[in-house]
Amino acid sequence: MTAFERLMAYERDTQALSQISGRLGWDQETMMPRGAASQRGIEMAALEAVLHARRSAPEVGEWLETAQAPDEVGAAHLREIRRSYERAVKVPGDLAKKLAQVTSEAQGKWAQARADEDVAAFVPVLEEVVALKRQEAEALAADGELYDALVADYEHGTTSAEIAAIFDAMRPALVDLRARVLDRPAPRGLEGKFDEAVQMKLARKLARAFGYDMDHGRVDKAVHPFSSGSGLDVRITTRTSESDPFNCFYSTIHEVGHAAYEQNISRDYLLTPLGRGVSMGVHESQSRIYENQLGRSRAFTGWLFDQMKDSFGDFGIADADAFYAAVNKVHNGYIRTEADELQYNLHVMLRFDLERALMQGDLEVKDLEAAWNDRFEADFGYAVDKPSNGCLQDVHWSVGLFGYFPTYSLGNVYAGCLHEALRQEVPDLDAQLAKGDTSAATGWLGQALQQHGGLRSPKDTIAEAAGMVPDHAPLLNYLEAKFSAIYDL
Repeated sequence: MTAFERLMAYERDTQALSQISGRLGWDQETMMPRGAASQRGIEMAALEAVLHARRSAPEVGEWLETAQAPDEVGAAHLREIRRSYERAVKVPGDLAKKLAQVTSEAQGKWAQARADEDVAAFVPVLEEVVALKRQEAEALAADGELYDALVADYEHGTTSAEIAAIFDAMRPALVDLRARVLDRPAPRGLEGKFDEAVQMKLARKLARAFGYDMDHGRVDKAVHPFSSGSGLDVRITTRTSESDPFNCFYSTIHEVGHAAYEQNISRDYLLTPLGRGVSMGVHESQSRIYENQLGRSRAFTGWLFDQMKDSFGDFGIADADAFYAAVNKVHNGYIRTEADELQYNLHVMLRFDLERALMQGDLEVKDLEAAWNDRFEADFGYAVDKPSNGCLQDVHWSVGLFGYFPTYSLGNVYAGCLHEALRQEVPDLDAQLAKGDTSAATGWLGQALQQHGGLRSPKDTIAEAAGMVPDHAPLLNYLEAKFSAIYDL
């Protein structure tokens, strides 16, 4: 075997073990008994120690020195393995193991603190997580900004300064559009109760409508919806609320966007570094375009309106136009995942600034709740009423995902570019969506972007698919046109 062949065989086993680790995380969120949390933390730490040892093994470095790529794909494999190796050798194995254990345990403590509305109970373990992530960032950052080293785990090739510039350019336009929208009469929202078992039945129908392959996936319920896995085993979760079926339906469509990306990556890349989404920003571009530009479009909501009438009978919305307005209603709210499409990015910007300050040492964990509440009231104009609607609402910080939040809004920016290109490629898109047929849209995304997995860099992945360098203008133009029409601005 050549050095390249040895490296790829070794990497296949590493990728397989990583998938097992991910499945343990899926189980922890969906089916694991609550009392098993401490043992699961030990299990996750042990597996992370094995993975870290494999990723930083001396033989990997030796193979990388001599391996010759046979083609463009092979060169991309080497690039991604080298990036993983160089990161792994900078982070001490004991630190990687400790992070895995503490974040696994912190997840359970966060869930309990959230249920109890008790920030003080969560602060000590979050302080430990933040301290460990700072250590990790220090090991990775060299002389650069600590937060940039963490962003690189989710959106390599992008700095926090670049993200801040994009957000600073977007915020005034979003705030202005929101003010004009909220000055208009609000459309009627949903009222009444919606059977949760019926919601799940329709959610699974929506998953299939957007191309989710149930032979290689499953839909379960969790507190925080997510997608897990790649290749032949890609699972999603959603959640239900008796009074808000949109939460279930659009969480499902969102997670199907993630899952479809993973399911549609070329099978040639299975259990290789290219066999997963290239970045979280690109991943979010798929979930957000599925959820918003397709799922919340006037055409598709017309079809969904009929599905809801079939499932729930008369639910108080007069017609498809009123239903479209209800789906896209701009409303006050605390929860990022429940935010309307217009205000969603403002939630992300808040988290970006706070977690960047935490990593830079400008904000201490004990002051996080007050900082969150002050910033939220300044940005949204009303006060946070309870911790589960404030700094305890998201799971991300408990599991150490610092640097992840900005990718949600980068995904929206990317989705705006892709949607503009999609409309040009599929001129009769609305006619198809009106029948509940997303195949032309999802097929184009599969061919133009999803099948390539990690072959290209994140920015190049979007540029190749959309035919433009990523830019926030298409997203802002789309939002302005959409909400101006709904609210008659």
